[in-house]
Amino acid sequence: MYPAEIEPYDHGMLEVGDGHRLYWEVCGNPDGKPAVVLHGGPGSGATAYWRRYFDPAKYRLVLFDQRNCGRSTPDAAEPEVDLSTNTTSHLIADIEMLRNHLQIEKWLVLGASWGATLGFAYAEQHPSSVSELVLFSITNTTRREVEWITREMGRVFPEEWARFRDGVPESERDGNLALAYSRLLHDPDPAVRDRAAKNWCDWEDTHVATHPGYQPDERYQDPAFRLRFARLVSHYWGHAAWLEEGILQRNAGKLAGIPGVLIHGRLDFSSPLEAAWKMAQGWPDAELHVVEVAGHGTGLGDLVLAAVERFADQSLERKN
Repeated sequence: MYPAEIEPYDHGMLEVGDGHRLYWEVCGNPDGKPAVVLHGGPGSGATAYWRRYFDPAKYRLVLFDQRNCGRSTPDAAEPEVDLSTNTTSHLIADIEMLRNHLQIEKWLVLGASWGATLGFAYAEQHPSSVSELVLFSITNTTRREVEWITREMGRVFPEEWARFRDGVPESERDGNLALAYSRLLHDPDPAVRDRAAKNWCDWEDTHVATHPGYQPDERYQDPAFRLRFARLVSHYWGHAAWLEEGILQRNAGKLAGIPGVLIHGRLDFSSPLEAAWKMAQGWPDAELHVVEVAGHGTGLGDLVLAAVERFADQSLERKN
């Protein structure tokens, strides 16, 4: 891993419409191989952690915060924020606008968790903009996956799930739990919003705790982060990311010609291996790596780093 303290040499705020301004930054070598990071959540923001996967001598690395999170504005933690113009199609358009703004022809796309869903959706719509894909902790954000993570995972953590379910009104407990939480997270009463955000993030910290040595996510101790994150995740999950069910798998053939590496933990029960496996079946240029003792977002870093390094070296070889 490279130092996370590598500082950006350029940054700015990009007006993308609908009143949204995206924070972006560029690190590394201005003449290096272009790459962009699609962070998870949605709502996590692109922290300095992501810089650690890229050799600053070889890469021109672009980080940006997706709509309504991180340093982008407006902030989803603001009391009256409107999320109606924050959907998958909006984010895909934002990525293309940023690529054109930075005058990049093609870039390697690195994403994890929600960032994997967004990476697939972006690359299937804009394959000519993507040189390679490196995705880990794979999701497709289908209705089936959302039902699993918000309801069926209760079979693994029954007591914790019962608390999560009971955080919404009784009349809504048999329906779409993500949408029920989304409504609570926008309640006029700040106490209702804060309680819903804590309940949501407590469940987030539970369903990923399926591998040895798991440590709770310290970010959930911050009330503003909790609210921002819970609002955006429940907003996207409640609508299954506005994607036609199974569309990413059916369109995986559109990725033909794009080299890709998919990395997933066998113990990632919150996002089962099935999605990664099915994407690899339909994408002829994909390599699937399964790490037997890894969970969601953990224990995968060495393989991610190796893939990113390999693509940089291959790019240098082609130039020479």
